[in-house]
Amino acid sequence: DTACSSSLVAVHLACESLWRGEARMALAGGVNALLLPDFYVAFSQLGVLSPDGRCKSFDARANGYVRSEGAGMAVLKPLSAALRDKDPIYAVIRSTALNQDGRTAGMTVPSQAAQEQLIRTACDKAGVLPSDIQYVEAHGTGTPVGDPLEAAAIGGVVGAGRRSNDPCIIGSVKTNIGHLEAGAGIASLMKVALALHHRRIPAHLHFQQANPAIDFEQLHLQIPRQSQVWESDRSRLAGINGFGYGGANAHVILEQAPPASESQ
Repeated sequence: DTACSSSLVAVHLACESLWRGEARMALAGGVNALLLPDFYVAFSQLGVLSPDGRCKSFDARANGYVRSEGAGMAVLKPLSAALRDKDPIYAVIRSTALNQDGRTAGMTVPSQAAQEQLIRTACDKAGVLPSDIQYVEAHGTGTPVGDPLEAAAIGGVVGAGRRSNDPCIIGSVKTNIGHLEAGAGIASLMKVALALHHRRIPAHLHFQQANPAIDFEQLHLQIPRQSQVWESDRSRLAGINGFGYGGANAHVILEQAPPASESQ
């Protein structure tokens, strides 16, 4: 239980088990059910919930997130085994990484430095250049504090050294379905796996005017206001962020499935 990064942490632990040869297959996912009013009261008092029921990540009107419920599960296998068994493959996990924020100004205030280091570590483990990442599924809760810090962290790593005509696209599934909290990470992973599979990046909803604290052009980042084709002259790569308010961070690097598996 690492709060909002729980299901990505589960994915990390499952992948570690597979990579070490401890398991031949793993199920990793998360679930969130809104059964009691306690957290609604606590988060309302904390001031992190959107009063208008919309998660407006990275928008100037961002005023908090929306609690939602759901469940998701991914079947994970070594790529060689999935190809051998002729399984449908939606994406390949190149790497996973965890770290901790350490001391910050408050429990709900994330660490930009820790987020940047996490992305760099995941890219190093995957053997890819940060500038080769074409899309990042942000944690993107739609809070005035978290959004600018996360955007700056993403831009500081994957945006560095990019050409101005080749920005990294960022989005958040929370604008579609709200924040699944403990299940948020698996919702993000499923979204990106489907985007890679269908070669299409979904629209990021409720984005009208950029948060003035985020310089998208300088950071070489772009918000997809409309659904768009994901074409690339190189392998399609994406990063996924997951942050827990206690400071437990997770990041996953996904790559398109091998061409041999896409027709199965």
